[in-house]
Amino acid sequence: MEVDATAGHSGMEIGIYSLADLGPDPQTGKTISTRRRLEDIIEAAKMADQAGLDVFGVGEHHRLDYAVSAPPIVLSAISQVTNRIKLTSATTVLNTVDPVRLFEDFATLDLLSNGRAEIIAGRGAFTESFPLFGYDLENYDALFEENIELFLKLNAHEKVSWNGRFRSALHDAEIAPRPIQKNIPLWVGVGGTSESAARAGRLGAGLALAILGGDPIRFKPLVDQYRQAANEAGHPREDMKVGVTGHVYISETTQRARDEFYPYHSNYWGYLNHQVGISTKMSRADFELISGAETALFVGSSQQIIEKILRQYELFGHQRFIAQMDIGGMPFKKVAENIERLATEVVPVVRRETRI
Repeated sequence: MEVDATAGHSGMEIGIYSLADLGPDPQTGKTISTRRRLEDIIEAAKMADQAGLDVFGVGEHHRLDYAVSAPPIVLSAISQVTNRIKLTSATTVLNTVDPVRLFEDFATLDLLSNGRAEIIAGRGAFTESFPLFGYDLENYDALFEENIELFLKLNAHEKVSWNGRFRSALHDAEIAPRPIQKNIPLWVGVGGTSESAARAGRLGAGLALAILGGDPIRFKPLVDQYRQAANEAGHPREDMKVGVTGHVYISETTQRARDEFYPYHSNYWGYLNHQVGISTKMSRADFELISGAETALFVGSSQQIIEKILRQYELFGHQRFIAQMDIGGMPFKKVAENIERLATEVVPVVRRETRI
């Protein structure tokens, strides 16, 4: 599937990401090994790169039912088997990582990948990393605020002096190595709070919206708040980047896509809910409701997916869309088929319709 996907295109960037969940395949009951999961993720990234997609991301979790706790290491492996695709975390749990270590890791990735490293920083849906790395959950917001401000300083300067609340002070410290890019692009992952959206705008970071269900129109106020805060802080319009992330499954027809995806989507939310102590299961009727034409769940024919992406584009005017496909124990063969459909049937139309 080697494609020159309109090199230098100016339409919306489209990519895929994985959170590397390790769940049983609902059809067979078998769970693949962590090693196999990592191999599959690297293979998916190779396919995405060859197909001309723009971005590939991996998320960070610190649990045995996820395969990736160290995104920069996995992305560094991917960097050696890909050529063009941008490589991002999706997400980095910024409250519980030392910003200096984070910068050094991603600057190294940037050098190894010839300038393709990015970070989506979030506050994390799980809290395992707090006791793991010796942080207090009571400082959840304060840690994020301090760490993002320090990271931006490290990103901008080779030598940094800094004093904060949660880590040792820096006195004219050399921050090495320096990336190939002038700055490592930083996005803030936002699930629904206006404060987070406004903070991203104020700091001049990109806004990465996690829209996993419901009517996407409810996220429009967040995009407006982000742009307003960025504007008030004096950031130029071209620096105001908005990305949308969502669950995607594509098949020949919308009905077939729903039939094929339901077992994996239901399975995924089943064990996700179980992890946070909720025992409810998703019925097929619930799934039909949440996958309707007006919703943010991207399940359907290629045409349906195109229509959903373009409807969101009308709402948000976003620059990037990243799809999460490999959830709920889905076998790699189905993931590969989805990457191919996305790249060959969806991407060319969306790029054409969003080219400015």
